[in-house]
Amino acid sequence: MKNILALIEEKQQVYSQLPLFKFMRDQSIPPTKRLAFAPCAASFIMSFADLNKYVLRQEPTNDKIQAILNQHTYEDDFHWQWFLEDMQKLGFNCSLPFNDSLRFLWSEKTKNSRLLTYQLYKDITESEPIEKLVVLEAIEATADVFLSVTKQVTDELQLITNQEYKYFGEHHSDREKDHNAYSDDVNKFIENIYISEKTRQKSVDLIEKVFELFTQWTYELLAYAQSYQVSQALNQQLNREQLIEAV
Repeated sequence: MKNILALIEEKQQVYSQLPLFKFMRDQSIPPTKRLAFAPCAASFIMSFADLNKYVLRQEPTNDKIQAILNQHTYEDDFHWQWFLEDMQKLGFNCSLPFNDSLRFLWSEKTKNSRLLTYQLYKDITESEPIEKLVVLEAIEATADVFLSVTKQVTDELQLITNQEYKYFGEHHSDREKDHNAYSDDVNKFIENIYISEKTRQKSVDLIEKVFELFTQWTYELLAYAQSYQVSQALNQQLNREQLIEAV
């Protein structure tokens, strides 16, 4: 399993250099603009709870690997609530007629956010517990990159607005690091799992799939953020906050 984890880390390093993350690290761009992809990400972020509860989780189980997966799902399946809070604080909770909301969520602009969920659902349901764990490790690797960069942006934004951003900020990042499912003992157990050659090859294929799916997702998020016009009212609010801080 150590070789599989090493491959995930290698893919993670490449993933961290994608244009979306370079865009978010660019401090010449207003922080709200750098997080303007949030509405476009909603389909995947909101459905991730379903992936945890109805796909990754299998109970009851006597399989130790499945038990690790189950524990992880309980620690992850409520994060969508933080996302909704941040959407409100970031000014993205605009009022739309129900049909317009549906058109947006199922539009071409947001298709990769939906396809990401659908493909992960397929790959997980067709996998054994050890392969599911590989998929989860790859997903977590992408999340670590994503949240480490969004935290940098919200750290800047918090100085302006004096508001906490739970999903995109430190709160979420810290919770990911504190997972009981990934204690030192569990990590040691995972590293020492023996996998057959057949499972190794399928695991490599799954890792390639997961990173490719998330890569396509980031390009969709970037395109949306670059085209998004941050509202004048929100900019005025941020400017007022900056003036207050300066005084």
